[in-house]
Amino acid sequence: MPNRERSAICVGLTYDLASDYRSLGASEEDVAEFDREDTIECIEQSLRAMGHIPKRIGGIQNLAAQLVAGQRWDLVFNIAEGCYGAARESQVPALLDAYQIPYTFSDPLVLAIALHKGHAKTLVRAAGVRTADYQLIASPDDLEHVELSFPLFAKPAAEGTSKGITANSVIRTDCELRTLCTELLNRYKQPVLLESYLPGREFTVGILGTGLRARSLGSLEVLMVGDADVGIYTYRNKKDFLGKVEYRWIEPANDPVVAEAEAVALSAWHVLGCRDAGRVDIRLDGLGRPCFIELNPLAGLNPVISDLAILVRQSGFGYQALIEGIVNEASARL
Repeated sequence: MPNRERSAICVGLTYDLASDYRSLGASEEDVAEFDREDTIECIEQSLRAMGHIPKRIGGIQNLAAQLVAGQRWDLVFNIAEGCYGAARESQVPALLDAYQIPYTFSDPLVLAIALHKGHAKTLVRAAGVRTADYQLIASPDDLEHVELSFPLFAKPAAEGTSKGITANSVIRTDCELRTLCTELLNRYKQPVLLESYLPGREFTVGILGTGLRARSLGSLEVLMVGDADVGIYTYRNKKDFLGKVEYRWIEPANDPVVAEAEAVALSAWHVLGCRDAGRVDIRLDGLGRPCFIELNPLAGLNPVISDLAILVRQSGFGYQALIEGIVNEASARL
């Protein structure tokens, strides 16, 4: 269990609230990765239960203003997703690094690489971790040089929360390939990650720890049910998961495929140098082998709807223990 004996510290909270940006005119999809008020409240409650003193900061503009004004914290609990650019999740940690203030979760380099799924797959594959064959499509001209065989799967290279993934994301013809990739390029203004479609079971694996301390918290199998978009964890399925998605806890001892999926997830975690906690998504190929899909080193922490929170709730580990584990991992760097 996490160590509860540490001295009380002042913990700043950096985050982006969806409601703040919605009030400024952002669309629902624009703020899909941002947090709800109850997420911040629950993290605060968990920190207080540890004996720490939480202080709200907010997004990067608030952080910058408070730093310039001389404000400091013993540790920053960072869940800020950022707004602009392929390295947006790195902006708050980079600023904190400049002021030598420690923070939770991975460093700027890891966050930037992990957000760009193509770069993450390149590094992971080079280290010997299995992943689907893929190409990056940076412009319509690249579609003339696709070397992958149908069926294919396409999504924006640097988005989260399944943004840009729809029931049409599985591609079976040249016409579908050109239509979808052109649409994604125009809409998201970033490269498209084109992959060989993985037809098998899908898992999300929770990880807690840094370096040699990293361990799997267990796995959820992601199953589409009811009127869900079939076979794909689409934005629609993820956004309105009740009645569409079933998250099934599976003991690795009862399913050797799950044990192998968790080993793949931990390998990817180590290759990218992730810290503290996060999630790794795994899907089986046509031969039933677990393949790395992507890694989320800044996973959502809403206690009710976030995948990692659902995982620790079903496993019996619990939300409070998760927050304590994250803080204790980060505190080891103080």
